Parts: sequence; structure tokens; C-alpha cells
Amino acid sequence: MAKHGKKYTDAAKLIDRMKSYPPAEAVDLLKKTSYPKFDGTIEVHVKLGVDPRHADQQVRSTVLLPAGLGKKVRILVFAEGDGAHLAEQAGADYVGLDDMIAKIQGGWLEFDMTIATPQVMGKVGRLGRILGTRGLMPNPKAGTIVQPDDLPRAIREARQGRVEFKVDKTGNLHVPIGKVSFTPEQMLENLGTLMDAVQRARPAGAKGQYIRRATLTSSMAPGIRLDANQAIELKAAAV
Repeated sequence: MAKHGKKYTDAAKLIDRMKSYPPAEAVDLLKKTSYPKFDGTIEVHVKLGVDPRHADQQVRSTVLLPAGLGKKVRILVFAEGDGAHLAEQAGADYVGLDDMIAKIQGGWLEFDMTIATPQVMGKVGRLGRILGTRGLMPNPKAGTIVQPDDLPRAIREARQGRVEFKVDKTGNLHVPIGKVSFTPEQMLENLGTLMDAVQRARPAGAKGQYIRRATLTSSMAPGIRLDANQAIELKAAAV
């Protein structure tokens, strides 16, 4: 087993590993146990009752977090002509096609997400080996391949805190939902919205218990097991 430092060990002592905490209690505990001096990222890890090897048990969707992610997202848009002009007007950090492809092939990766129009994907597809392994390839399921007229909306939502979640090979989701500096209300709002989206994304082939376990954690800090049912109900309670 990996050895942890004294601060981690002291934080872990505050958490009952056998308990599933109500969301509000978990958020308060996360604040107490997030010991790093920097503003850590909050993540939710969800164990799903699916077998990702089967096509009808894949889980992949996007969600717009109401409180955002608490960080600036550097957006690269692959587009030409009117699409490129619209992307620039909408505030994309980088816009282009052949020039951007060449830069990326040369090792440049100073962006957090990409958006593209369908018309240019024939060229962007050359970057599959580079962007695909990093989760940066535009994809219609993630809402990052859109028609030129829809670029302003896609860029705006990315700025506001749209995140993609996708089940991994072990049946887990790993999704950022904000920063430790968020207020408890912001954390709970984002948590409830995410869990509701995960519930809605249940695939047709999922059998039995779908959401089996959920854990809340922050950078370098120990995980806190959530009462998943109460976390799902947060969204309904906020309406």
C-alpha cells in the first residue's frame, strides 16, 4: 500500500470509511479534510453497475454545471470561413484549421478542450492519435462537433462549466465538479446536477442497481463516501 504523509493521515482520521455521508455533511467534511494550500479540484467518482464491454451498457453524456468549474477553460476551435469568424466573436482562445493542426503535430497542446464543425473533421481526424488519447478529440456525443451557427452556444456553455463524463473500462466515472473554494451551496448544486445527469444517462442494457457507489474527493485528500440516493435527490429538491 502507498504511504501517505502526516497531513493526509490526520485528514483520513476524520472520515468514517464505513459510512455513506449525506451530501451536506460530506461537503462540510471535504472542506475540513482538504489540507493542500492551493485551491484543489473537487471530483466525484461513481461506480456503476454496467459492463462497458457491451455496446448497450456504455455511459457517455455531458452536463452543464450551474456553478461552473471555477477555472478558465482554454478553448481551441477548428473551423474555417464564417465558422472561424463566429468562433472568434464568441471568444474562443484559439481558432484555425491547417495552422492549428500543424502546431499540434509539432507538440503544442496548450488548450483544455476542442470544438469543431463537421465540415473540417476530415482534416482534424489526422490528430486522432494525439488528441484521442488525451480525451481532447472533438466528438458529437460530447457536444463538441457542432454546425458553424451553433459555435457561439457551444463556446458559451464550455465557459459556463459544461463537462463530459464517460464510463471507463472498470465501470467508473471520474468527474470534476468545482474547486475547494466553492461555497457549500455551489458544491451541492453542482453535485446534484451531475448525479441527476448520470441517473438520466442510464443505458438500456444496465441491469439491477445502476449507481452502486459515489465518492467525493479533492486534490491529494482522502475520499468521502456519499449516500448516492440522497445525492441524486439534490436536483429534485432544488427545483
